[in-house]
Amino acid sequence: MAAPTLLAWNAPLAEELGLGHLATNNQDLAELFSGNRLPEGADPIALAYAGHQFGYFSAQLGDGRAVLLGDVVDTDGRRRDIQLKGSGRTPFSRRGDGRSSLGPVIREYLLSEAMHVLGVPTTRALAAVQSGEQVVRELPLPGGVFTRVAASHVRIGTFEYFASRGDVESLKALADFAIERHAPELADAERPYLAFFTRVLEAQVALVAHWMDLGFIHGVMNTDNTSVSGETIDYGPCAFMDEFNASKVFSSIDHHGRYAFDQQPHIILWNLTRLAECLLMLDDGQAEFEDKLGRVLPLFESLYFARLVKKLGLESDGEDAADRELVRDWLTYLQANVLDYTLSFRELADRVGADGEPRFGEFELKWRKRLSQQDADPAAVRDAMNAVNPRFIARNHQVERAIQGAIDGDLTVFNELRTVLANPFDEQPGLDAYAVPPMPEERVTRTFCGT
Repeated sequence: MAAPTLLAWNAPLAEELGLGHLATNNQDLAELFSGNRLPEGADPIALAYAGHQFGYFSAQLGDGRAVLLGDVVDTDGRRRDIQLKGSGRTPFSRRGDGRSSLGPVIREYLLSEAMHVLGVPTTRALAAVQSGEQVVRELPLPGGVFTRVAASHVRIGTFEYFASRGDVESLKALADFAIERHAPELADAERPYLAFFTRVLEAQVALVAHWMDLGFIHGVMNTDNTSVSGETIDYGPCAFMDEFNASKVFSSIDHHGRYAFDQQPHIILWNLTRLAECLLMLDDGQAEFEDKLGRVLPLFESLYFARLVKKLGLESDGEDAADRELVRDWLTYLQANVLDYTLSFRELADRVGADGEPRFGEFELKWRKRLSQQDADPAAVRDAMNAVNPRFIARNHQVERAIQGAIDGDLTVFNELRTVLANPFDEQPGLDAYAVPPMPEERVTRTFCGT
């Protein structure tokens, strides 16, 4: 890179990874995390994988603009990958330059750290660097490099790479590696590959339920963007909804709504089916794999409603039919009245113990009646709701402001967003504007992969 400069350094994460000693000065960090200089012990590689993209299979994809520097054992004894994104060409770049413009770097840094603080399993952001060079997309843009931390970068598409080639030996080696890395206690199971599949299934279904609890749309749930670690990976055209719409799509390339908000449980089932097809080459128990897949949607509903009833302040496990109906009534009300998803939960919490004219119509009357059955202290209910309903999310229009500011050399919005997203449930005087939905002229209706 011609003249890299450090935009962001995640010092707490660096300490967690045992890398705090690298932060001697910002220029050293910029050189290291632009790819200009390798950390001691690093042996960079680009990873091969295949994948179904929008339902169509590509037998070879791979890291076209990413290199894996290596892995470290963190302070909790977990092994974690460290990867540069945007540092240059790899064997899988095809006709690309292997670079990244600054926008996707800013977006992934903000979104991945916001998700982490919200408790969502996710890859993490260690560093963001401006490269000092221009990359050409539709127009010349400032370049950037993002440093991503993950439990691993093994994807469903990695399994598809070997399975599609009939390379059972390599497929087995990959499955054994993934078990050792993510679930070593399963290595001695009677049927380790079925047990591993079950673990991946449960983690992915729980992940999607958590996304949807927050109004999050991944946007490009291809099998190569589905990690067997159960982490959210590849923040491309992702977005948090402003106003609630169950069929909302943001991705500019999702022309038919394959990855719409309400399709995400069905897509994770589809992706897990592709993983099952790979693992059946190692364990031919088709009936057992089919049984596991048959549990995906019921498990999703159980986990999803368990989260949503808590967001409504209900003392419930989400299994009661009446409570589920109340959740559906709430979402229907939000959509019919074009209300902001995130802030409406906070406003509803303010209605606990209220009387008189309801703010949320007939729904509120039903909800108040249901709350009255709990005989709970109103203040405690409000506190419980506000503890699971964030005030601040990474709103699309604010992320776009942060990107444009960074392109113009002004990191004010980027740094203020980092501050508010680090404490999403708290009131933050002076920064309230970051909680507010966009004005009509600020609305972002399409998001982009940024490749």
